[in-house]
Amino acid sequence: MTGNVEFVVDDMTCGHCEATVRKALAEGLPGSAVSIDINARTVTVEGDAMAAEAVIRDAGYTPVQKRT
Repeated sequence: MTGNVEFVVDDMTCGHCEATVRKALAEGLPGSAVSIDINARTVTVEGDAMAAEAVIRDAGYTPVQKRT
């Protein structure tokens, strides 16, 4: 599935975590728009949901895709 996908990443707890996830997504999905709300612990990515989830997991975090 492509488009905007939102994940809850409960173990992303600080600015360092945010930077790690942002860098991983920039490298793994170059050119994709990424929005991170560290207070809500959410990551929104434009692109392939499965690929984005894999990149976040490979960075050491546990994303759960939000269902709408």
